[in-house]
Amino acid sequence: MAGLLTPGGDPLLAVRFTVPDLTETFVRRPRLVARLDEGVQGPLTLVNGPAGAGKTLLVAHWISTTDRPDDVAWLTVEHEDTGPGIFWTYVLEALRRHGAAVPDDIGSPSSPGDVDHSLLTRLAAWLSERAEPVILVLDEFDRVGASAEVADELQFVLRHAGGGLRLVVVSRTEPQLPLHRYRAAGMVAEVRGADLAFVPDETAALLGRHDIRLSDDGARSLTEWTGGWAAGLRLCILAAQHVDDPDTFIKNFEAGQSTLADFLLAEVLEAQSQETQDLLLRSSILDQIHPDLANALTGRDDADPILAGLQHANAFVEAIGHSWYRLHPLFAEILRVHLRVRLPGLEPELHRRAARWLSGAGLLAEALPHAAGAGEWELAADRFVDEPAIGELLTGLDAERLDGLFAAMPPDATGPAACLVRAARELARHDVDRGLEYLRRAGESLIGEEAGTAALRLSHALLRVFAARLTGSADLAQTAADEMTAAQLSLPAERLERHPELPALMFTGLGSAQLWAGRFDEARTSLSAAVQVDDGPSTASPRHESLGRLALIDLLCGRPGRAESHARAAVAGAERSGLPPPARTGVAQLVLAAVAVDRDDLAAAQTHLDQATASSAAAHDPVATAGLALVRSRLLLAKGHPKEALRVLQELGRPPHGAEPSPWVGDRVALAMSGAYLALGEPLAAVEVLAEEGATGPEATAAAARARLATGDREAARALLDGLPGELDEGPGIVVRVLLARAQTADALGDDSTARRLVARALRTARPEHLRRPFIEAGAWLRTFVRHRPVLAQGHEWLPGMAAVRGAAPAPRPGEEPVLAPVLEPLSEREQEVLERLAQMMSRDEIAADLHLSVNTVKTHLKSVYRKLAATRRGEAVRRARDLHLL
Repeated sequence: MAGLLTPGGDPLLAVRFTVPDLTETFVRRPRLVARLDEGVQGPLTLVNGPAGAGKTLLVAHWISTTDRPDDVAWLTVEHEDTGPGIFWTYVLEALRRHGAAVPDDIGSPSSPGDVDHSLLTRLAAWLSERAEPVILVLDEFDRVGASAEVADELQFVLRHAGGGLRLVVVSRTEPQLPLHRYRAAGMVAEVRGADLAFVPDETAALLGRHDIRLSDDGARSLTEWTGGWAAGLRLCILAAQHVDDPDTFIKNFEAGQSTLADFLLAEVLEAQSQETQDLLLRSSILDQIHPDLANALTGRDDADPILAGLQHANAFVEAIGHSWYRLHPLFAEILRVHLRVRLPGLEPELHRRAARWLSGAGLLAEALPHAAGAGEWELAADRFVDEPAIGELLTGLDAERLDGLFAAMPPDATGPAACLVRAARELARHDVDRGLEYLRRAGESLIGEEAGTAALRLSHALLRVFAARLTGSADLAQTAADEMTAAQLSLPAERLERHPELPALMFTGLGSAQLWAGRFDEARTSLSAAVQVDDGPSTASPRHESLGRLALIDLLCGRPGRAESHARAAVAGAERSGLPPPARTGVAQLVLAAVAVDRDDLAAAQTHLDQATASSAAAHDPVATAGLALVRSRLLLAKGHPKEALRVLQELGRPPHGAEPSPWVGDRVALAMSGAYLALGEPLAAVEVLAEEGATGPEATAAAARARLATGDREAARALLDGLPGELDEGPGIVVRVLLARAQTADALGDDSTARRLVARALRTARPEHLRRPFIEAGAWLRTFVRHRPVLAQGHEWLPGMAAVRGAAPAPRPGEEPVLAPVLEPLSEREQEVLERLAQMMSRDEIAADLHLSVNTVKTHLKSVYRKLAATRRGEAVRRARDLHLL
């Protein structure tokens, strides 16, 4: 009998191993049964949905349709199972009761709080050796959802059981299993709430089970009205049983004025005590009910037992965890209408009490709608700013809702907090002038009040950083950021921890202004700090923007590879967080477009540019606006349209949206215009535009030298280039252009040896990044130069035209740098990822897991990498890749 007891000595409850019976009104749903049939062919099936969605009965029905239902082990999980010893005792007994002859030597847990890992190992080993898999259903698994230990142990057994275990998890919440790995490997089947929702045909079948006939339109309307929620449908069907014309009942339903309302009020509300009726009516204004909050609305202290009793009696009150409850939405809507009839004029006072209680409990998002409902706008603004939640108006999933809520704030709502809320709304719409006016008013209100509370000072400073970002003022942004940092020291740490969007917005705004001002090192520090802020919905947008701007800094510093990496991380982060395309600034996409232009992939460049242009936020961002114009002009020039490129650049002559002038934007405009004039055969204009704009830096010097060469002034070109240091502390995107300018100048001066060495170095520097555009822009001079010196083309088939260069490659002369041997074909992006992991001494299985690929796919990529690198072994391939600067 020892096996029938828990480790704590309590008897095992047999009911927990029993598959629930199906009711007479149960609707069979073959589409979902088929999903489960397919799911148990793999290791894991997840049935996940809200309470009342029909999860348990669906799985019970599926078991009844299997060939051998007695071979499916069923366990209904309880909260007590958070103790691993108790959980595994029940699992082992479930297996035994449903036909699986679990060997005695596997043993049983000896302690309620833990389980011997060797027991799990023996269980997994036994399962892995079975000829037929065991199917284990864990119903209501969310009851142990908080136990990471149980989830880890279950994952261990499932992973090591091989094909011997098929797990079906039925849960309201996401289980703490590594679902992402199973999804990536295609090894999990999922039936979600959307799948469980009834479709009209199933609604019609459910109506038929209750002897109710409804037209097709009526069934469809009922399905849409309830969202297909099984419990809601049954509620409506119960009400419809009391009417003669169900179709008319559904069509004419109005909360508080329908047969359903009469039924619910009579059968549910009026059947309760006066205290319970009063609590339900007053609580109907709430989305979620806590006993203490309900007590604040009623003025009594009996909410806890009343709510528990209603939930136990299934009286349209659902427990949602942590002492919170929720009314059925249809019932709540009817109660609100009845509240206005029975207790007229009380609703604003109830909203006022709810706002104060929720605010005091730190539930600001829930408190604000009630403050607005009570007309307490100054209270709403004060609590909102004091939280401090001002950043939520600028970013995050709640920004649109909050903007709509405060849009109703009347003009007579005064005070610094109200001004700050209005300023945030205007700045979020990129109306800098109106935003600054409200900031000025808020600042005046703070004078004489010891500069206001810390939360007021912090919010005021954050909005000034945001405004400085829009105007491109790095100094104003830095001053405001310093004041914000000082204000944070006076606020409780727990309040700041609730709002990671505050530092994310501050660092992003400061970094953006510094970037606009050309302070790249400072900007990189600020933007990197924004990226390091905790990842989450409230920081998704500033993190995305910061990564895009880091990519732009890399691009401007001539490092396209790093720029691409940051840009792709920005795009991936936005996709992962669900950030909609219109909300993205487009900087990451314009960087990808610029990198594609450098690599002469004009089709990809156009695609990225179109995606960047589609962002509505880009039209209000100085950095994005300038960047889009510059990349658009470069792409037009690459496509052979220099006049159109010039027109785009001329339109960018003034800073966008009244922003302060940006030094790097001016330099980039001059560089692009110089290139366009050279393409038009106007070298003097190219020289003049660089001189007039005062463009500085190595890239501008190289452009000026090329323009001078085009005018025939070789000495002026040499003088310009001689002013640069021999070794540049710049990225390959800049170095290659300088090397080519120096090579062309040396060739023009008759120094063939130097020209050859410089061209070879430029090719070698450009190859890892596949920088094709600088060589194309060098024009006919470079093509002629390489054609007469074919040794330079060796190993550079990645560059258009090089493959056409023929001729034997003579040995290098003394003192001349050798040309690297060729890579026969460029590696694909996936092959490069495999190669990088190969260099980290990862096995094929580890590479496959890391990249979410099958082992066979990794083998295929490895064969291709070895072939392209002319290698036969791992070490040889890695050494070869390092020689070619691929790693």
